[in-house]
Amino acid sequence: MYFNNEVTRYLQSNKILALKLDHALAAVRGKAGEQLLLLEKGATRLIYYTSCFTDEYQDVCKKQKTEDIRFGNAVVKLLQNTDVVKEMLKIYFDEIFKYKSSQQLEHIKEMLLAASVHIAASNLTGAGFSLAVATTVCVGMNLSLEISAATGRAAGFSAAAVTSYGIIQNAADSARRLHVTFPAYYAALYAQELEMMYFLIEPLLERSGALHAQGASDSDVVNIISRMIR
Repeated sequence: MYFNNEVTRYLQSNKILALKLDHALAAVRGKAGEQLLLLEKGATRLIYYTSCFTDEYQDVCKKQKTEDIRFGNAVVKLLQNTDVVKEMLKIYFDEIFKYKSSQQLEHIKEMLLAASVHIAASNLTGAGFSLAVATTVCVGMNLSLEISAATGRAAGFSAAAVTSYGIIQNAADSARRLHVTFPAYYAALYAQELEMMYFLIEPLLERSGALHAQGASDSDVVNIISRMIR
């Protein structure tokens, strides 16, 4: 108790240290919460598989099996292609620039340059500009794909298996949200078997307002790209 009091007095007299300690504890609580959430989601998903034994829930069972297979296929692509994030971003910008003329793309490029964002694209076709912007975003964005945090760290085989299903549930939930908010982008990712990897970039797109860019003006697109990078 004496040492506890001494530590308390010391922390009270050193607000900076107290703040750092509070942040550290908050981070630990956050990681623990993420792990528990993954375990909970994984357990729920496994329980849903019991519906396979009843006729009235065959649709639920079939849907989960399809999601599992597509997640596996996406993981194979992830392992084969280290630029999977850039590919998903390129597909996103393909959708955004689909109906933009060369003049509009040039205008967007000039406004980005004015905002200190340089796009190395000489050929201003939709596909070429999409790749150039996706590359620039990947190089400059403040995105940390914390796979260890996203996947969690479970002790023991059983917990690891349940956690794995929690990851798949996260991926499925993310894909379903995209299907509602941006159906065209979801369909484009689905065609490339990447919709189950969308959860990796969902926070970036949400933070930058990118999910509401359908029919956006040139200036809106510039703001979205700038927010992605910064």
